[in-house]
Amino acid sequence: MAKIRVIFENGDPERVIEFDPAAAPFQHDGQPGSILDVLLGHGVHLEHACGGNCACTTCHVIVKQGYEKLAEASEQEEDLLDRAPGLTPRSRLGCQAVLQDADAEYVIVVPRFTINQVSEGRG
Repeated sequence: MAKIRVIFENGDPERVIEFDPAAAPFQHDGQPGSILDVLLGHGVHLEHACGGNCACTTCHVIVKQGYEKLAEASEQEEDLLDRAPGLTPRSRLGCQAVLQDADAEYVIVVPRFTINQVSEGRG
């Protein structure tokens, strides 16, 4: 079983999820088996204003452990990440970062800030 430890910078309690990547999709948002898909399918909220379609940066996460075991980022994802607040070399969009290793342990940080014009009342 793969394991994800989710750390929230906003102070929400840390969550640990154990899952079988072969059972994806879990929620049908984002790529099957992506961070977004796994989190939503296990009752952990991750903002995703575009519905997980790689059209915004609201599902931006920082992968502290297991980064090298994710599917490679597409050019579209990399272009969008350039707009994400708090970008790091280990940033990914949760909707696109597919967890591929069934025995891996991943540590994901959900940043405190995101850009969501709809929820911020500008759209």
